[in-house]
Amino acid sequence: MKCTPVAIALLLVGQAVHGLAYAAPAPGFKVAHVITLGGEGGWDYVSLDAASHHLFVPRSRHVMVVDVTTDSIVGDIPNTPGVHGVAVAPEANHGFTSNGRDSSVSVFNLKTFELIGRVKLDARGPDDVQYDAVSQRVFSFNAGSNNATAIDAATDSIAGLVALGGRPEAASADGKGRMYVNLEDSSAVVAFDTRTLKVVSRWPLAPGEGPTGFAIDRVHRRTFSGCANQKLIVLDADNGHVVADLPIGKNVDGVAFDATRQLVLCSNGEGTLTVIHEDAPDHYTVVETAATQAGGRTLALDETTGTVYIPTSEFGPPPAPTDERPHPRPSLVPGSFKVLVVKR
Repeated sequence: MKCTPVAIALLLVGQAVHGLAYAAPAPGFKVAHVITLGGEGGWDYVSLDAASHHLFVPRSRHVMVVDVTTDSIVGDIPNTPGVHGVAVAPEANHGFTSNGRDSSVSVFNLKTFELIGRVKLDARGPDDVQYDAVSQRVFSFNAGSNNATAIDAATDSIAGLVALGGRPEAASADGKGRMYVNLEDSSAVVAFDTRTLKVVSRWPLAPGEGPTGFAIDRVHRRTFSGCANQKLIVLDADNGHVVADLPIGKNVDGVAFDATRQLVLCSNGEGTLTVIHEDAPDHYTVVETAATQAGGRTLALDETTGTVYIPTSEFGPPPAPTDERPHPRPSLVPGSFKVLVVKR
């Protein structure tokens, strides 16, 4: 076919527009400053209540509450043995902690941080905890029982159990009455109805293995699973099709999706933040591997500002091996616990 000057011009314009549609900016994330918190204990999932600007930081037996506008500790939630995470239910003015050591969920006042009560679970080892606004239920994901417990956020009473068929890790609600959760031991994602508590889908994550961190793009219906074999697997949230398989850093444990900036963020314990741009629902580009600090494996995102909060510490030599802990983790340097504030 003979191309006229007009046809050539239209072709070039089309190629330019196509290129713009898939343009992936280099974000340039850096550690802007550090919030030094000190104190004893390890940590797991951090979470941000964007409305109050409160960052909840679990510390083994209690939860620190940090106001991120002033970088100051404004509260402390005590008596949370083996706490892993915090969920907030704004409608009920309640917060919930998942306590792994005594298989309970603590309930606290979101404004005063005072303990309201404790829900004893008929399950073992609650890990992640998430709130679903559609059903107004909080879900604890019980790694020791391969199930999830539904708790009514208004009455703090157990509404039922969801058998998951594998060990749950991180989870997220889609805003339409479904909850999605990684199964670490079987490398799969399970979706269930938050009102009927019935499992509706189970999809393999191959080639991803050992998924931990999880996030969801609610608008484009995509899920993001950070896996132990240094892969981020993107699934279609409606049919389970593997949309993308992307490289990430070692020891990922936190994944977040910034819908405002179309970025997937993976915090890796090796000391990096993998930044992936969602060019289109089925097209993704790794745009940056930003330096953070070793041990920074979980994260919280403030989508309003795009700021990322990553907890970590300084580390010393590991203690001597024992029969119960043949491969002990490195020791924590006393007083060195901190939260990295990572910005563009």
